[in-house]
Amino acid sequence: MIFSAYPQDKMLIGQLSDRLVVRENFNNNGDFLNKQTFKAGRLKEANGYYEIEVVTELFDENGTSTDKYTTTYRCKPDESSILVMAFPFSNPKSKETEINTVSKNFKELYDLANLENVELEMSFDSGLLNFFGSNSKIKIYDRVLVSNGSGKTIKSKINIKAYAIGIRIKQLDYVASEKLTNENLLSFQKFTEKDGSYFTMAYK
Repeated sequence: MIFSAYPQDKMLIGQLSDRLVVRENFNNNGDFLNKQTFKAGRLKEANGYYEIEVVTELFDENGTSTDKYTTTYRCKPDESSILVMAFPFSNPKSKETEINTVSKNFKELYDLANLENVELEMSFDSGLLNFFGSNSKIKIYDRVLVSNGSGKTIKSKINIKAYAIGIRIKQLDYVASEKLTNENLLSFQKFTEKDGSYFTMAYK
């Protein structure tokens, strides 16, 4: 069966615009650590870029709010689905963050008829060091689509190498499971590290 892919601008609108996203973090024993919520506003177009304002709130293990801030994410239209990939990992606490990518064999991250390996370099123009560092090399590979009556699941592996001032500061490896509805909207993601710790992203 061939699944049609959304145009990239529609993908960004569908995945993030006007939605609440909840990230929950767990240790390797499955114990809850903390969570973040992301309330995304409506997509805007300005000066050839897409912009989306996101209100982030941080909560501790007891559900107590510890911080809250607003970030405006910007990206070029043909990189809009990369923003969806960056979103679970980025944590730039700045007013505006521009995401730029240089990619290899990348056309559409969620082209379900073409789940090829994806290699890309991503930079955050935020002025602050974030989860990735200022520049990252990301490889998404071994991508497999599983379909059932309630939707579709993409299983993959992710390798992230983060750099700051040209020096590698971090390497992360995940096994990812991403659930999509029958309308190809993200509903749930789980990213598991080698030690068994993991985090989930629920899209509401």
